[in-house]
Amino acid sequence: MAQLSDDCFAFGGELMSTHDALARLGETTRPVTKIETCALAQARGRILARDVHSEHDVPPHDNAAVDGWAVYIDDLQAGEDTSLPWHERIPAGQPLGHASPRGAAIRIFTGAPMPSGEDGAPGPETVLMQEDCAEENGVITIPPGIKRGANRRFAGEDIKRGATILEAGRRLRPQDIGIAASVGMTEFEVYAPLRVAVFSSGDEVFEPGAALPPGGIFDANRFMIIALLEALGCEVNDLGILPDRLDAVQGALKEAAKSHDALVTSGGVSTGEEDHIKDAVEALGHLNFWRLAIRPGRPVALGQVAHVPFVGLPGNPVAVLVTFLRFARPLILRLAGATEIEPQSFRVRADFDYKKKTGRREWLRARLHTLDDGSVTAEKYRHDGAGILSSAVFADGLIELAEDVSAVTPGMMVDFLPFNETMR
Repeated sequence: MAQLSDDCFAFGGELMSTHDALARLGETTRPVTKIETCALAQARGRILARDVHSEHDVPPHDNAAVDGWAVYIDDLQAGEDTSLPWHERIPAGQPLGHASPRGAAIRIFTGAPMPSGEDGAPGPETVLMQEDCAEENGVITIPPGIKRGANRRFAGEDIKRGATILEAGRRLRPQDIGIAASVGMTEFEVYAPLRVAVFSSGDEVFEPGAALPPGGIFDANRFMIIALLEALGCEVNDLGILPDRLDAVQGALKEAAKSHDALVTSGGVSTGEEDHIKDAVEALGHLNFWRLAIRPGRPVALGQVAHVPFVGLPGNPVAVLVTFLRFARPLILRLAGATEIEPQSFRVRADFDYKKKTGRREWLRARLHTLDDGSVTAEKYRHDGAGILSSAVFADGLIELAEDVSAVTPGMMVDFLPFNETMR
């Protein structure tokens, strides 16, 4: 159960920069869900709660990196071919079982353990690729030039016993699961999925598929928010559309706070006569309006219903998308136990002109194009309105313009946040 002990979202400043807002979220929030075990096969996307240490070396023994011939390099001639007899073979998973004598080559296969030497001495340390050698009548002809220890993997070369292979707070990827399996693990200790309640508010808002009366709109934001939360691994409870009545909103919030780790909505948090979410949240806890120096998307309402975090996103759908990806997403990930909460961006070349006010951060919807020379350019959507959701469908991601940028010109390098990075 979520237990943020105080009003961690309180902010008394005028305008907050994106950098300061994200830093504050990281400093004042912490994981709020319990720790549970999860089998490797079900672990993708889960957030690791404990560091993972290897109890084994990987590989567990010295082994051949190629199919070929294991030899003592001191048995080879320095500047001419060497001929050595062979009479034994070591398949992968089947150690030779006895010492390897000097003056002979041993047939060995990729992954097979290197043989030992006689009387406790080191065994063959070098492997010749089979393509580089010739075999005839039980004799191997080896060309000169091989280096000592070539094509040999050492025990612990990848992972040393006792090493930390995964750190707490990591969202587990397929390769993370693979490395855990490589050291013999069968399960992880992970944070339980964050339980999030989502609702909309407004008598003008209707479910998709309903008969839409004059002045009504379909509820797009709620379904988009639910999809974004589920992509982060949250367990989402859809509370639907709440009527514009203070008692209904307050009752729903109070009940949802009993069994959820976070509450999220969009719109309805202004000071209008029919905007009851603000009053309901304040009656049950705290609400703070973060006046962020951004476009689109301000203000963002952050607060607590009892000790459960509440996020009130703007009403316009593009503003919802932007503020979720840049502010709600890192908050949700932090509450869920993640430490890597910032998405990765990369630089692309703009192919458009754009004027911007300094002092605020802006996000433009853009589509990428790869040119014949291999360079990547960004095409900006033709309209900038925060209510034009079709612009987000057009786009591959968001161009992020820092506070000190005043204009974009064709050929200028800009930061690009891909949707496939932020929507996961």
